[in-house]
Order: sequence, then structure tokens, then C-alpha cells
Amino acid sequence: MKTEIYDAIVVGSGISGGWAAKEFCEKGFKTLVLERGRMVEHKTDYPTSLSNPWEMPHRNKIILAEKEANPVVNRCYAYAEDTQHFFVKDQEHPYQQEKPFDWIRGYQVGGKSLTWARQTQRWSKYDFEGPARDGFAVDWPIRYEDIAPWYSYVERFVGISGNRDGVDTLPDGEFLPSWTMNCVEKDIRDRIVENYSDRNVLIGRCAHLTKPQEHHLNMGRGQCMARNQCYRGCPYGAYFSSNSATLPAAMATGNLTIRPDSVAHSLIYDDRLEKVTGVRVVDAESKDLKEYYAKVIFLNAACLNTNLILLNSTSNRFPEGLGNDHGLLGKYIAFHNYRGNILADVQGYEDKYYFGRRPTSVMMPNFRNVHRQEMDFLRGYMTFYTAGRGGWGGVRDAPFGEQFKELNSEPGPWHVYMMMQGETIPKAANHVRLSKELVDPWGIPQLVVSVDYDDNDEKILQDFFSQGSDMLSAAGCSNIRTIDTKQAPGLDIHEMGGVRMGRDRKTSMLNGYNQMHACKNVFVTDGACMTSTGTQNPSITYMALTARAVDYAVSQLKKGNI
Repeated sequence: MKTEIYDAIVVGSGISGGWAAKEFCEKGFKTLVLERGRMVEHKTDYPTSLSNPWEMPHRNKIILAEKEANPVVNRCYAYAEDTQHFFVKDQEHPYQQEKPFDWIRGYQVGGKSLTWARQTQRWSKYDFEGPARDGFAVDWPIRYEDIAPWYSYVERFVGISGNRDGVDTLPDGEFLPSWTMNCVEKDIRDRIVENYSDRNVLIGRCAHLTKPQEHHLNMGRGQCMARNQCYRGCPYGAYFSSNSATLPAAMATGNLTIRPDSVAHSLIYDDRLEKVTGVRVVDAESKDLKEYYAKVIFLNAACLNTNLILLNSTSNRFPEGLGNDHGLLGKYIAFHNYRGNILADVQGYEDKYYFGRRPTSVMMPNFRNVHRQEMDFLRGYMTFYTAGRGGWGGVRDAPFGEQFKELNSEPGPWHVYMMMQGETIPKAANHVRLSKELVDPWGIPQLVVSVDYDDNDEKILQDFFSQGSDMLSAAGCSNIRTIDTKQAPGLDIHEMGGVRMGRDRKTSMLNGYNQMHACKNVFVTDGACMTSTGTQNPSITYMALTARAVDYAVSQLKKGNI
């Protein structure tokens, strides 16, 4: 008997899953959130959020044995002794790297919303028009005007700090007061803008409450303290996470049920009804199979896991995976190219310093191929930079005693760090599929990942090195050196695609409302839905797409179309 019946099931509780839960619950729908990881309660389950370095057994370092056992997750920027409980260790959920790919995951209620970098730039019209104009991927079924109201809707709830800069390549939003550049960053900005008419240099926009509004305070969220301890979980609720914002809002309605330790195995397709009736789940602890049923299903398990679930959802109607009539499922995976770094020194400013640990950097929207194709590569890249003073505690050869203390209590010279965030072009060759031989600890086929860079990515990297070095030189910096990290795809943690949106069901999996062409009561609104990657951080777009998709799904349910 189908005893576990809900109005809606949301698979995943991270950035997009939390939004799906909030929207359904606030619209009166009894909603089940299935999370494969453990329960994490806001504040209660952030064990290191207020810890001092000397209170951690290894002073916030990962011991050598753990590094050797977990080489993939150990490469993540946010992984350390104080955050390791929010990350999946390499052997806990094995996968097959046909080509090198660092799959960074967070299995707990809240997912990676507890450890994300919180940068939130809207896409512009050029991003949604890009594939059709430049002839790659497929045409997005929406344009900026379709999603703009939903950007505003989620921004007001989330709390985004930023300036209204009036730049068409990076549209303005609903902002709280912005963070500020320090004196060196301002001078670099001024010299770049003076020397390059096509460059805009702006302070970053991020999901931090610089000035909480009444609705934020009513939820128990407070002002950001600029502590730079965000990846531990914020006890003040000052940055946006599912745990501090969307899930509590959903819970307050009385319509939410969260079931942690529930690994989604597959969606249950009914050949007679021609729709999905529920989700098959493996209990993470007992390994027992369970089934939950609902009128509508939202997949928000994060890009690669959503692809995995759909590939494993086979039936007489869909023997190759749900909705996979044309073999598109799992293909056209893309990501952001983070391989380029530039370092430089800055002379002077030795009487200047700055306050706090700002949670964002200076950003420069893409300036390549914006209005037309003009380079020998497709698309472009965002640029980010920060300037700061090093030297604290770095004088190792000072005499022991008072002089050692004095020398190590002074800041050193100024340095600049610049990085790129390049758009990659979705290709059929970049794909994921299910292993035919190996299964994971829950009896589900392991995911095989075959994703790599191409010549276009190399050209973008070299252009960044050239342009970034020239800009820093024009800004008066010295000792400029470029670094190719040679990191594998995946370490950007911005994987997208595999279940892409489009106008034609023959060339895409989802329509303009994130609804599966072949199965009307299934929606995908996490990174798997993306048709292309743009150059901006993607999370605010996932949130806006999710809120928009729920609104549409509810309207279709009320009309009896689902």
C-alpha cells in the first residue's frame, strides 16, 4: 500500500532543493525532502563555528594519512580540519574517473550550501543569447527578461550585498549595502578603467547580510561579522544557506517533512499512467529499499547526482534512463575553467591597512566576445582580484625573544592575487554514464565521469594570462607571474549540464520551465538543467530557476495538466 504519499517530493536539500521546499510549502503543498546525508541543524550542528585554532587537535590541518586517503576532497579550497565533517571522503561514495575529475560533494541536510563561496552575480542577456548567436549547445528556451523578476524575488529573501553599477554585462539586483575595496584595489581599478574602455571593475556581490532587513531578523539571521569562518557553518545566519533560511521557512508552514539518510536510487515510472509516481530510496544505514510517492518530483541532488538518478531510472518506456529518448541524458557536461592565477607585488602604501575579512573580492565582468564574436575562441571569462598585505608571522630568521615578536607583529608588503572563471563549451564528448560493473555502497551503479578541457579552454587561459598581466602592469604592479594550476575539471565545483533545457525535445531534456519534455511531472532545477555555463557563479541562477519552476508546476497542478 502506498502509505508515504505527499503533494511534492524534492530530492536534495542544498541551494536549489531548499528553495523548492520553501516554495512548495508556502504554497500549501505537503512536501517531502529526501536527503542522502545526515541531519544538520542550524547552529546546533556547526561544531567548529566558534573554535579557536588552538582548540583543534591539529591546528586546523589535515593529517598526512587523511590527505593520502582522500586526495580528491583534499584539493578543495574549503576542506580543512574545521570543515571536514561537511565533505564526502573519497571512498565513501566511489566513482570512476575515465578522465581526471575532482568531484567535491557535501552529503548532509543543507548540502554544499553550508560550504559554498556565496558569490551571486546575475546572468545578462548576452549569456542567455550566447548559444544561439555563436552556434554552440542549443538555444536557451528563456531570456533574461523571463528570469529577471525571479532573480529579484530570491535576492530579497537571500540578502545580497552589492552596488547598483549600471553595467549591462552584469545586471543590477536587489542589494544590501556593499562591501568596499581597499586603497590598493581602488587604485588598480582606476588605472584599469583609465587604460581599457571595455573593462568594468566592481566590488563583488555576495550572499552576506551587511544590513539585515526585518524579514531576515525575524528568521533569526544577523549581520555578517567578516570573520572568514563561513565554511564552518555560520551561527549568526549571516550568510545564506538552506539551513538558516529556506528550510526553516518551509518548516514554519507545517508542510515540510525532511528525511535524511535517504539515498535516491531512481524515480518510479508508471507505464500506464505515463508519469513518475514516486522515488525509490535506499536507507543509508540499513540499506533497505523504501518508496515515497507524490504528484510532482523536483530533482535537486546537484548536477552529477541528478544525472546519476535519471540514468538509473529505467523502465519499459525508458530503458536508457528517464526521458532519454534521444541519448542526450548525461551528455554536454560543462564547468568553469579556474586554471589561471596571476600574482604580483605592489610598492608603497605601507602606512595603509584594511578592516575585517571581507567575504568577496573585486570582480570584472567578461569583456571578450560580448557583443559579437571577435576572438579566435568562443565566449570568455570573468576576472577576480584581491590586494592585501602579507607578512604576519612570516619572519622566520629573526632573533628569539622580543625582536622576534616585534618583527612578526608587523604586516608585510602589498601583493595582488588575480584569477579567472572561464566559460567552457558543452560538448557531447564530455559526459557521465553508469558503470556496467561497479556499484556503490548502496548497490547503485557507480558514475563514470568523462570530462576534459579542449583547445578553446587553452586559448581562453592564455588570453587571461596576457590580458591580466597587461592590466596589472598598467596598474603599476611588479614581479608579475602567471600560474597554470593544471587542476582537473570538477575542482571549480560548478559542474553543469547533462539534463539541459532547450526549445526542442529532440535536442534537450527540459523545457523553458525546467519540466521534462517526456515526463511532465518531473522538474530539474539544479546545475544539471543548464544549457551553457556563462562566466558568472551559478547558484543565484539555480535559485531563481527553482522558484520560477515551482510557481509553474503549481499552476499546472491546479489546472490538472500534471
